[in-house]
Amino acid sequence: MTRTPVPLNALRAFEASARHLSFTRAADELCVTQAAVSHQIKALEARLGVALFRRSSRGLHLTDEGLALAPTLIDSFGAIDRLFDRFAGGGVQDVLTVSAVGTFVVGALLERLPAFRAACPGIDLRLLTNNNKIDLAAESLDYAIRFGDGAWHGVEAAAICPAPLTPLCSPALARGLHAPADLLRMPLLRSYRPQDWPSWFAAAGVEAAALHGPLFDSSLVMVQAAMLGEGVALAPPAMFAREIDSGRLVRPFRLTAGTDGYWLTRLKSRVPGPAMQAFRHWLSESFAKYREPSD
Repeated sequence: MTRTPVPLNALRAFEASARHLSFTRAADELCVTQAAVSHQIKALEARLGVALFRRSSRGLHLTDEGLALAPTLIDSFGAIDRLFDRFAGGGVQDVLTVSAVGTFVVGALLERLPAFRAACPGIDLRLLTNNNKIDLAAESLDYAIRFGDGAWHGVEAAAICPAPLTPLCSPALARGLHAPADLLRMPLLRSYRPQDWPSWFAAAGVEAAALHGPLFDSSLVMVQAAMLGEGVALAPPAMFAREIDSGRLVRPFRLTAGTDGYWLTRLKSRVPGPAMQAFRHWLSESFAKYREPSD
């Protein structure tokens, strides 16, 4: 007995609606009317003999049957979209999607991208930024560059470079800093990592009580605030070499603390393709000197 094929348009309408949980947004994405999407969903439900969505006062929801169907279709249509992306511009290219913390992008990666394009002309790099909180699976990322100790659940992490931290501030504030203890009189700008300032003070031999100061979810923004004289930031000086060399940012003490660094991470379940392997090799080679032990 030959089965009647399920219409592709109906599957596409369901896939888009399942991702957005909205017929209206699905219609906008597919460049059709909301009525057309609704008609395709009803036809698919009739074909399968089950309801795929239910409405409530809080919006559109997938039924158990819809939840069972959605992941496979989302992955399948995503794979098709990525395949056609490779043909953008008339030539076959491997699309590589990488998310990275903004500090690393601005401080180290952007200036190296011309070298990457020259070394890997067949890779179409899609670069996103994050604040170190990332979901590789949900965002369909090939890689994420993160700051920390490399111990994240469910991912493989390859070290890019160490990034010890040191105080950074404006020239005006630096004039009042002669010893590490002087920092206790200053506004201390804090990141989402509460352990950083206590670790640096411990390395400096300074007893620091509870620390107070503005809290930032981005080290890049935090250092911008430091340059404006809002306080003293604790950040990796290697990522702000241009600002330090220009005199806009001052490093009042040579002491650094912390063993964390930048890591290239991927899901353990994600099998690296040629583009992923090429990017990892290029990144490792580009930062090899930063991983060498210093004398």
